[in-house]
Amino acid sequence: MDIVTPDTGEIDKIVDLWAELAESQRQYDAHILSEENRTGVRETLVHQLVAGQVIVARDGPNPADIHGFASFRIESGSFERAVSRGIIDNLYVVPKRRSEGIGSALLEAAESRLENHDVDRIALEVLAANEAGRRFYQRYGYEPHRLELEKPVE
Repeated sequence: MDIVTPDTGEIDKIVDLWAELAESQRQYDAHILSEENRTGVRETLVHQLVAGQVIVARDGPNPADIHGFASFRIESGSFERAVSRGIIDNLYVVPKRRSEGIGSALLEAAESRLENHDVDRIALEVLAANEAGRRFYQRYGYEPHRLELEKPVE
């Protein structure tokens, strides 16, 4: 399994994986819709890919050989911050290839690339109901930093 920067010709496969990720997160009460956001996500991922902020796990040269991906960026915005943060936006491994170390390899590669940009911290989000995801990230030293609370409007 190789962790590499894909080429732009593989963007549709990566967007398909993002849609699988979004759909799978619905079981944890995620609100992001996969198909309705496909076009916007494709545009974002193209920009990140061109900037070298997308990596894939693959067995061979064909897009069908991609078994997971990660996308990441340097946090930006209008506020001055005390620290520079790298953000891991997405990390996904196809279900049939989980527990093979692919997620760990993608996470470590994304962290390494962000560290090369001299960030002070790396942040990511995981849904509160996704206990397996929270345990995975805790094994790599991620701890809660901020809690988002919500309630339904009745």
